[in-house]
Amino acid sequence: MTNSSRSGLESGGGVMNAKELVEYIAKALVDYPDQVKVSEIKGEKTSVIELSVAKEDLGKVIGKQGRTARAIRVILGAVSANLGKHSVLEIIE
Repeated sequence: MTNSSRSGLESGGGVMNAKELVEYIAKALVDYPDQVKVSEIKGEKTSVIELSVAKEDLGKVIGKQGRTARAIRVILGAVSANLGKHSVLEIIE
């Protein structure tokens, strides 16, 4: 696969980290991507990814019965495991 055919999931010279991935997904889901804020609190074994979006977009990030949020958490878990880490997603209201 050449660089020109990549999907945009690479940042700079390498693959996205967990924080960048959550930001990328959230911005694709919401109506106000400029109000998406993602911060990472790194612990000894676990990183906490905090996601904040506009109040109007909160439902889009959570989804019906929390399905969208659960899907984001599953993707985050897979990426984190691939990097040898553990990450938790917190959606800030």
